[in-house]
Amino acid sequence: MSTPHNSALPGDFAKTVLMPGDPLRAKYVADHFLEEPRLVNNVRGVQGYTGCFEGTRVSVMASGMGMPSIAIYSHELFSVYGVENIIRIGSAGALQENIRLRDLVIGMGACTNSRFAHTFSLPGDFAPIADYSLLSRAVNLARREGFRFHVGNLLSSDTFYNDEEGLPREQTAAEKWRKMGVLAIEMEAAALYMNAARLGRRALAICTVSDHVLTGEASSPIERQESYDEMIRLALLCAKDEETVK
Repeated sequence: MSTPHNSALPGDFAKTVLMPGDPLRAKYVADHFLEEPRLVNNVRGVQGYTGCFEGTRVSVMASGMGMPSIAIYSHELFSVYGVENIIRIGSAGALQENIRLRDLVIGMGACTNSRFAHTFSLPGDFAPIADYSLLSRAVNLARREGFRFHVGNLLSSDTFYNDEEGLPREQTAAEKWRKMGVLAIEMEAAALYMNAARLGRRALAICTVSDHVLTGEASSPIERQESYDEMIRLALLCAKDEETVK
């Protein structure tokens, strides 16, 4: 039952898995939010835990950075371990002026500059979108909790560094995506959404704005931790609500 990347046994993962990029954030979620968390995977240091949140069984496991990494882990969770829902929890760089540091961005869709969709041999372009039931649940819960949030398109980028230094802002890729209404840049959601679509599962990306691409603003380490807690709680409430609805 194990894979080259996951040593968990059948039944070790809950039906809903939260996926931060950073293994240490997975540990943080387990230590601070889950009751009786148990380490179920640590291959390559990609920590995966299962515990309970307010009576609901939930798992959290890191995805690593970028679409190739989350594509591997999400595929195995969906197809080998029977996971039904994956909620990405990560950071993002804002592209719109009305979005502030520490805001939440809920990814209704995920544009990308990646060629990941070509692996499915489709006869055209594919629009990666979130599962509507998870999306609507997250929006309602964010309103209830009083979180400041935005819903719309993310950009899942294959690149973190590029050769645009010194270019006028209007010539940069970020500005071109901004003009198309994209809210923020991250690096994983599109691949997660495509895997979920292909395997008949459900996925959602909830991101915390850690920096602003256009203004250069960035959160301090303390501010990031406080705002990440809102994102983590929202994702866990979605997982709890999902089980309650069932």
